[in-house]
Amino acid sequence: MTSSPDHIHPIFERTLGRASKEDLLKQKGCVIWLYGLSGAGKSTLALAMEKALHQKGILTQLLDGDNIRSGLNRNLGFSEADRSENIRRIAEVARLFAQCGIVTLASFITPTRALRQLAKEIVGKEDFHEVFVTCSFQTCEKRDVKGLYAKARAGQVKQFTGKDASFEPPLESEPADLTLDTDTLDEAACLNQLSAFIEDRIISSVSSNNSTHL
Repeated sequence: MTSSPDHIHPIFERTLGRASKEDLLKQKGCVIWLYGLSGAGKSTLALAMEKALHQKGILTQLLDGDNIRSGLNRNLGFSEADRSENIRRIAEVARLFAQCGIVTLASFITPTRALRQLAKEIVGKEDFHEVFVTCSFQTCEKRDVKGLYAKARAGQVKQFTGKDASFEPPLESEPADLTLDTDTLDEAACLNQLSAFIEDRIISSVSSNNSTHL
């Protein structure tokens, strides 16, 4: 049978509500969207934050670019259309996790403002928290943790962000919710800032007799 809007009958209004799930978990769902150049430190910070939150009893889900491209989005390349579809799918998945009361850490380059706006619109502005992990191209190239910069220099990687494809930082008039400069801050300092950001703005107790704190 051919897919058609006439054959789609969503049951959203009949599913168990978000509040019930957040009450069960004693936490508030949200999406922490870390973005920046390859090698800036997004995955490193997301992995460390995942472990720190877990130790505090916070249920999390980590969505990482390479992991997603090895499964859900393995059929996508790096054209403009594929990058957009990549982010669209990820944002839809992140939204589902957040609606289940899960703190979702998303680590993706997300090079353009339009892509970040797309993700925000899908997730919802109340749940979407933008964290810009900034670092100079030169420093990322020196780190080259995945060997991608060397391949890009050799012409083996096309449309490499920061070299062949542009990366758009947030505008001064529309800054990220949090900016972490890994050129000047070490991992511990970045994690402290990220942890404070989550504690102050995102995690909330939903039970006075069983509160959750970072």
